[in-house]
Amino acid sequence: METVFACDMNALDKRQRGRYDAIARTLKDARQELWELDDGYAFCFKAESQIIPDAAEFIVYERLCCPFFDFELSVENASDSLWLRLRGQDGIKEFIRSELNIER
Repeated sequence: METVFACDMNALDKRQRGRYDAIARTLKDARQELWELDDGYAFCFKAESQIIPDAAEFIVYERLCCPFFDFELSVENASDSLWLRLRGQDGIKEFIRSELNIER
């Protein structure tokens, strides 16, 4: 069953929104690579001790307001990289580009 492609802007309370915004800024500043996927984007970070829980917490909040995303976190031991993949149905890439200010 496909989830409806719609954000719930009221899903986060004021405290959660503040924390989400702080984590999003941290992840944006820490991003090392960005790959476009067929069905979304992959963001690469150095697998540092605080980035890993920040990425997981980002997913917790993002799932509340945008349940249509498919999330994947993976840590590559050999390269010491953390990958956060955001995927979904048709239109998701355009949404991600718009929301995260990604230029083509």
